[in-house]
Amino acid sequence: MHAFDALDGALLIDKPAGPTSHDIVDEIRDGFRIKKVGHCGTLDPNATGLLIMLLGRGTKLSEKLMSDDKVYSGWIKFGETTNSYDTDGDVLETKPVPPLSMDLLNEAAAGFIGDIMQQPPMVSAVKIGGVPLYKLARKGLEVERKSRLIHIYNFRFTQYEEPYAFFRVACTKGTYVRTLAHELGQKFGCGAHLATLRRVSSGKFDVADALKYEDALKLSAAELAKHVIPFLKLAN
Repeated sequence: MHAFDALDGALLIDKPAGPTSHDIVDEIRDGFRIKKVGHCGTLDPNATGLLIMLLGRGTKLSEKLMSDDKVYSGWIKFGETTNSYDTDGDVLETKPVPPLSMDLLNEAAAGFIGDIMQQPPMVSAVKIGGVPLYKLARKGLEVERKSRLIHIYNFRFTQYEEPYAFFRVACTKGTYVRTLAHELGQKFGCGAHLATLRRVSSGKFDVADALKYEDALKLSAAELAKHVIPFLKLAN
């Protein structure tokens, strides 16, 4: 068996808003001349937070780490519905926001806790017949999407400043948090979309232990290696 390289393993990155998860993979791979680089779970360009990068032979653990539960936090804006269910999309409808309180928000959020069937948004990377849904959405097409089983462990609001509410949600992989925002808006009859999203944790890994993306790019390969969680530690 070949000895593991110092850059074989996982690197926790705190992703800023702006670059895509793919952009970050390219930058790390090219900047540090690592042959194989992947990540465990895409974050939308505007989303921030924990992005687990897999380097070298660490990419073999992709499936294992990808299946971990996630925790997210962020703001939902009520009164505006968008076609993507977040700020990236076009506003489809604007409605007055009814009087909302923390109690009302948490009562509605509690209705999502447990096993639920969730339909992916049209503006998503889910493929139908080999074509990503967002490409069909750009053509103005709406197609039937298969709902998938997800599990919400906890969904709670801690702040409300009309029309924005701050939440934290713990869920299984594959959960579309923007779909939760959209459906919550439908429940209150005013519409809503996801204004900001931050991935706080994935499995046992937390964004508090992550390296800021811009700081990672300034390091030498030897300095970066000090932040890499070794392959053998991950595999156990």
